[in-house]
Order: sequence, then structure tokens, then C-alpha cells
Amino acid sequence: MNAANSTLLGGGGVDGAIHDAGGSAILDECKEIRRSDYPDGLPTGQAVITTAGSLPARYVIHTVGPVYGANKKDQAELLGNCYRNSIRFAADNSLGSIAFPSISTGAYSYPRDEAAAISSVAIRESIAETGLSEVRLVFHSAGDMKVFLDNCKF
Repeated sequence: MNAANSTLLGGGGVDGAIHDAGGSAILDECKEIRRSDYPDGLPTGQAVITTAGSLPARYVIHTVGPVYGANKKDQAELLGNCYRNSIRFAADNSLGSIAFPSISTGAYSYPRDEAAAISSVAIRESIAETGLSEVRLVFHSAGDMKVFLDNCKF
């Protein structure tokens, strides 16, 4: 939900999979958030929270990752903010855990090694700040997990 992909709600990749599995309740709530709060789309790095629909979770926290190369000056900060803001929403809503895909490393082409370094720092700092008890990282493949482990800064 940002200006770069403002028409894509429940699009492809992880976002599409979440919307497909969670059902129309998630998309309906996203449309309402856009209508009332973000008519131009959710800014990159920000996050919002919705119901989880049919998913086995209480909520889905949505964030918009940066497209690699589109904003070189701020792209690392924006990517880190995706994790920070999402973890803040989890903590503010008394959630015990949160799960993340590797944000922006698919269609948005963020190099996995750079994303691992940025996300691991943001996650570590956010856990220390919020006290969130569990952060799960979900990878597309064992190779993606290895890139993360080789480049994380935990």
C-alpha cells in the first residue's frame, strides 16, 4: 500500500498468499484503512495492522518494503523501519510473537545479503526496546536462510 504500488492490495508474492489464505476480511479492512487513512497508499517503511481473517493468527501486520534502487539514500533506513514498525505494532497489541518473510528481497530486488544485515539489526534493536518475546523469520528456501545466517548481525 504505497504510491509505488498503490493499486496493489493483495497482490503477488507473500502479500498475495496472505490475502488468498486469509480471505476477503483482510482485503476489506485494507481497503478501509486506505480509504480513511492512506488514500495515496501506505508510505514505504510504515505499517498497519488488520484482522487475520481465516489465518491461524489474531492479526496481520502489513508493511511496504522499499524497491531496491528507487531511493538509494534512504532505502536501508526504510527497510529497517518495516521491521521496527511491525514489531512496535506487535508489542503495542500485546502479541507474543511475530513472523516475517524477507521483506523486499523478491519482486523488489533488495539484495538478500544487504537485507539480512539491515533486518537483523532492526529486529535485535526492536526486541530490546519492546520486549517482544518471539520473532520468527520465514524464508523461501534453505539457500535464502543460509544467506541470512551468513550476513545477520545478531
